[in-house]
Formats: sequence, C-alpha cells, structure tokens
Amino acid sequence: MRHGVGRFVAGFLFLPVALYLLYVVWPFAQAAGYSLTNWGGYSDRQEFVGLDNYVRLFSDELIRKAFWHNVFFLITVPLVTIALALFLAFLLNVGGREDRAGVRGVFGSGFYRVVFFFPQVLSLVVIAVMWQQIYRGDGQGLINGLLMKVGLVDEENPIAFTADPEPFLGVPAVLWWLLLIAVWSGAGFYMVLFSAAMQSIPKDIYEAAILDGASRFHTFFRVTLPLLRDTVSVAWVYLGFIALDMYALVFVMTPSQGGPDHASEIFASVLNFTAFQKGQFGYACAMGVALALFTILLAALQLRITRRERIEY
Repeated sequence: MRHGVGRFVAGFLFLPVALYLLYVVWPFAQAAGYSLTNWGGYSDRQEFVGLDNYVRLFSDELIRKAFWHNVFFLITVPLVTIALALFLAFLLNVGGREDRAGVRGVFGSGFYRVVFFFPQVLSLVVIAVMWQQIYRGDGQGLINGLLMKVGLVDEENPIAFTADPEPFLGVPAVLWWLLLIAVWSGAGFYMVLFSAAMQSIPKDIYEAAILDGASRFHTFFRVTLPLLRDTVSVAWVYLGFIALDMYALVFVMTPSQGGPDHASEIFASVLNFTAFQKGQFGYACAMGVALALFTILLAALQLRITRRERIEY
C-alpha cells in the first residue's frame, strides 16, 4: 500500500516539479554560468573569466552607491511599514472602548480596513504613475499646486521631490520620497495580516490586562507585540525582499531610471543599465547572483535571530 501511495504522489508531483526546475531553477543556473563569462548578450561569443566579474563588483563605485541605497531601504521600509501597520491593526482590533461586549476596535474599523487595504488592489506601476503626478515638480502636481495656491511654495521654485538629489539626514532626498510611497502602498496589507493575528489572541487576555490596570501602551508592548513576534518576523523578511527590489518605483519615478546624478540608483537599476545599455550581460548576471545570495543569507539570518519556542494561548 505504501509503495502505491508513493507512486501516486510522485505522479502528481512530477509535472509541477519538472516545470519548476525548467522555468525557475534552470534560469538561475544559467545566470550563474553567464556570470563567469564576459558575454555581451547579443552574440554567442563568450569568454570564461572566472570570478573577475565578482571581484569587479567590490571596486565599482556605482555598485557601492547602489548597495548603500538598498541598505537604506532595507532598514527603513520594514521598520516604518511594520510600525505603522501594527499601530493601525491595534487600533482597529483593541483600540476602542471596552463595553459589555468586551474589548473592541475603534468605531468604523471595518471601513478603515477597506480604505487602508485599497492600495493593495492596485499594480505597483499604477501606484508609481499616480504618485508621479502627485510629485510633479511644477504647478500641475497635486502637492506643489496646493502649496502654491496657499503661498507656501514659490511658483518659480517648486519642490523637486523625486528629482531632488540633495541629501537629507545624509541620504538623498529622492530616497525619502520613494520611501513614503513604499510605506503607503504596503502598510495596508500588513495591517490586515497583523489584524488576523490579533484576532486569534483571546480577548480574555486583554480584558485581564485592563482589569489589572494596564494602559493601552503597556497592553500593546507587554501583550500584543510578544504574541505577534512570529508574524512580525515573517513580515520583516517579506519587506526585506521588497526593499532589496524597489525597481518599479525607481524606474517609473526618477529621472534616467536612477537619477538625478545616480542619487536613486539601486542594485536592480544598475543591473538593468549594465545589461541593456552597456551590453555587459556577464557582469550584470554577476550582480544578480550576488544580490540573490545576499537576499538568501539575510532571510536566513533574520529567521535565525527571531527563532524561539512557540507560545501557546
């Protein structure tokens, strides 16, 4: 009977596993192979160069700049998005007044869930195009237009937003404006994720904490956050992947897809420019492999650091 079950399961798994190997694993293996050559992408001529492309990565000034921009997003996107999502989820689940029905969320929490989640139904490119009009650096832009009407911005000197390379707190201003979009578009999804996790926490725990005199502040940090640690850890990994990408926002919203003056370059934008503008596909593949390895190591480290025994409640 066991051998029959094994053949039955193998028969169902054979096709999806074969397709996964063909369309996912094999392209990765090809990219790793091309990264060891000087392939130009538009011919069959390939010369094996070994690890030269990887050595070149460490001396490439543009790669170094793009790496630190990705590190900025890697720190800020998960941190700000998770903090905002946790705050909203707490308000919508246990932030209202307690009554005979127990602890509940703020009034109209169902409506707020729909409003905050709405950006998730839009494509990231659609979001980028929409914010491109909001950030327009002239009187036709939503923000600049409003500020000009109330006299806070001069018509001849509007806010540049994503065309502003000047540093703010040591980071190009354009990256801060891109961060705002990333947080706005992602916070609603993680709010729903955290809300679902909070709803699985027995209300008796919150009611007992309130009866013991705990404030909402202490309830959040002493009850809610510890019980959501596993969910927050998974969200941090997912947001880390998003932070290491950010390509769609940079491509659509910044001058020259990484400008101005390379102020918004990230790994993905440099990879695209190297491959399709400079015709150095071998070197671009080395960038992609390095980014993939960095992402895997980062995810493994994050899960290892946050691993703990499961809390039962």
